[in-house]
Amino acid sequence: MNSSAPGLLSTVNITKMARSAPISRNVGRLSRSQVAAKRGLFKGKKTAKVSPKAEVATTVEKQIGGKANGEKRVIPTQKASKFYPTEDVRVPKVSRKQAGKTKLRASITPGTVLILLAGRFAGRRVVFLKQLDSGLLLVTGPFKLNGVPLRRVSQAYVIATSTKVEIADVKVPETVNDAYFVKSKAAKATKEGEFFGEGAEKKTFPEEKKSEQKAVDAPVLAAVKKVDNLSKYLKASWGLSKGDRFHELKF
Repeated sequence: MNSSAPGLLSTVNITKMARSAPISRNVGRLSRSQVAAKRGLFKGKKTAKVSPKAEVATTVEKQIGGKANGEKRVIPTQKASKFYPTEDVRVPKVSRKQAGKTKLRASITPGTVLILLAGRFAGRRVVFLKQLDSGLLLVTGPFKLNGVPLRRVSQAYVIATSTKVEIADVKVPETVNDAYFVKSKAAKATKEGEFFGEGAEKKTFPEEKKSEQKAVDAPVLAAVKKVDNLSKYLKASWGLSKGDRFHELKF
């Protein structure tokens, strides 16, 4: 009997163990939510009652002495604030901060060939012309080489290469600014009109912008032709291949 006693005790201990048997020290087999689900605590009704909050009187009646005063007076328990807004409408706080012009990276200078990383022309090489007042970069393909027109891009989405184009003779017209790229809002057609094809007229590119594109690209193309294989370099698109280590690439 004594020899079998340890075995019986071990079986009893196993049956009386918690629902989440420990795998190792302080680590249970089941999570807290799994143990709660096994115990079925969610099925029981909550019998705890929330004690009601004691009502606090907003006013107190006090006895006032003196011949000139009344006998009783009602006084509020909390004093009203001495300072309060004269208008109910909240006015936003005026900020004294002024947005400065975005600082240009040292690697981006006029004439630097950039690689676009986002947008419609991602992977294309373009020539940087100047920084606009908004902080964006004004670039061109030129359009005749790779189909990239005058565009403004953020310097966060470009890679600056070591290749440069001499654009000392390039003069960007004053009309090519941030307002140049703002699209005009067209009149919205009704749903019925859209179904029957109303307002589906093909938009024509303005002749003014065509002439400005040619005027800017002409000296850039002349500078590109002076360097051997530079036009082929601008025409070729860039992209990563399998196995390329980006941190080891040199542009």
